[in-house]
Amino acid sequence: MHTTTTVDHIFAIPERRAVSTTVWIGSFALLTALGAQIVLPTIPVPFTLQTFFVLLSGALLGPRKGAAAQMSYLAMGATGMPVFAGLAGGFPYLLGPTGGYLLAFPFAAFVTGALLHETTLLRRLPRYAAGLLAMIAGMVVIFTMGITQLNYVLIHDWHASIAAGFVSLQVWDAVKIAAAAGIYAELGRRFSK
Repeated sequence: MHTTTTVDHIFAIPERRAVSTTVWIGSFALLTALGAQIVLPTIPVPFTLQTFFVLLSGALLGPRKGAAAQMSYLAMGATGMPVFAGLAGGFPYLLGPTGGYLLAFPFAAFVTGALLHETTLLRRLPRYAAGLLAMIAGMVVIFTMGITQLNYVLIHDWHASIAAGFVSLQVWDAVKIAAAAGIYAELGRRFSK
């Protein structure tokens, strides 16, 4: 059985918590933007490291702050900053074939964080197993919204959309989930009270 640990518990001085929270939200928005630039050009959905930081934002910041970090990331991209994969930006990008994956980021961070911090569902498990299950749930949110938009905007065939938007990415995403859960577990072990 484990207790949850967020970065506020690890790094924040109580009277400076608002500043710390703002810094962490901004940091994860920027990390997600950096992760978008590490690209393996798979078609039609590129493989990036974005989801690694999306899941960690929920796990380490908690559901609301993790979602806020991802909403900040989307806001940067929607205003035209080149923070999406391949240094792309602009609101129309969110309406394109891969926009559903991006739009899912706040929801995925929220689900991951809520399962780890606001429910007792996973607290009886070892920290790594809890992180792994919560992050798999977050990734399900990303794939569900991503494949849905990919199908309606570009492919128009559910089987082909699932093959292109999920099957071709699942090995890489399994590695990201395992690594992110490991980081969550290690930080929790080091800094739990």
